[in-house]
Amino acid sequence: VPPTDCRVKRQHYQLVVEVDRGHIEVVKNNLNPTWKPFKIPLQSLCGGDLEKSIKVDCYDYDDDGSHDLIGSFETTMKRLQEASQTSPAEFECINSKKKQKKKGYKNSGIVSVKFCQVVKEYTFLDYIMGGCQINFTVAIDFTGSNGHPKSPESLHYISPQGVNEYLSAIWSVGNVIQDYDSDKMFPAFGFGAQIPPSWQVSHEFPLNFNSSNPFCAGVVGVVEAYRSCLPQVKLYGPTNFSPIINHVACFAKQAIQQTTASQYFVLLIITDGVITDMDETRNAIVNASRLPMSIIIIGVGAADFSAMEFLDGDNGCLRSLSGEAAMRDIVQFVPFRQFQNAPPEALAKSVLAEIPAQLGDFFCTMKLNPPNPSPAPNAAGTA
Repeated sequence: VPPTDCRVKRQHYQLVVEVDRGHIEVVKNNLNPTWKPFKIPLQSLCGGDLEKSIKVDCYDYDDDGSHDLIGSFETTMKRLQEASQTSPAEFECINSKKKQKKKGYKNSGIVSVKFCQVVKEYTFLDYIMGGCQINFTVAIDFTGSNGHPKSPESLHYISPQGVNEYLSAIWSVGNVIQDYDSDKMFPAFGFGAQIPPSWQVSHEFPLNFNSSNPFCAGVVGVVEAYRSCLPQVKLYGPTNFSPIINHVACFAKQAIQQTTASQYFVLLIITDGVITDMDETRNAIVNASRLPMSIIIIGVGAADFSAMEFLDGDNGCLRSLSGEAAMRDIVQFVPFRQFQNAPPEALAKSVLAEIPAQLGDFFCTMKLNPPNPSPAPNAAGTA
């Protein structure tokens, strides 16, 4: 319901929609405040009933939490939708206590709603069932810090049971995400190793060594390519993420030309160590945040993963070296050690928790609908 004006003789203002159980925004030191645009799920606001009464409270904000009520008004979504820039919907803020005490009391101010509309927002499943293709890419860390693959101490050591942390991560995540990929053909890459025949270090080599066709058939194909690749390369370094992020971003950039929500890219990076190209990686992630793309990082082993947590961006907006802010949070970092004794689906659930919202937010922001939306999509109306 963006934006609103409240003309009352106070300095700090807080607009509250009671049904939402929280304040929308606090505007300080302003006698004529204007609140920024905001969105509320229609189901939360009025249960989807455009005629249902909605109560709005306006408070004088206090830092100690003892906010003073300026006044309230009631309206409906139908009435709010009549608002426009040329003809705003205006409501008197009434303080019932003041009205009872003061004989000549009229109101405590006017709230002016300049614009309100209800829009459909598709869910993650709406996009998938409507034809959106998720393109899943795997990138595996082959740097020397993993230890020699033949040593039982190595993170790449394959136990007699045929597993290691890399394989467990691939199985757990891949088995879930492959169900959302129609052709189940996944490009798989390695980074940080010397590769034959030149033995130059590469940070984006295909696990099957076929640069023209790096695709593997399903999770089984990725696992087979990893097992076959491991004895053929020399673990080296450094640990650079930006080449593989930029590699996938090139395809996501081509997909940005789409007129529907037809393509989305998910890059899974499995790594053991401290990143060595942090500045370049920050830049790559900020650039990728403007593309139909998400990045999952799984940390294996017992290394310090504070840099990965920084890239995750949950504690603040990630910025490039030049200070440019990411358009959205696209990185999810999960340390594998937290799930070593948990069932495989627990890791997959944690790793993939943010993907549906990231995909939905991107296509919603870009105003792209599913390629083949159903006649009655399971869409959530938002005011």
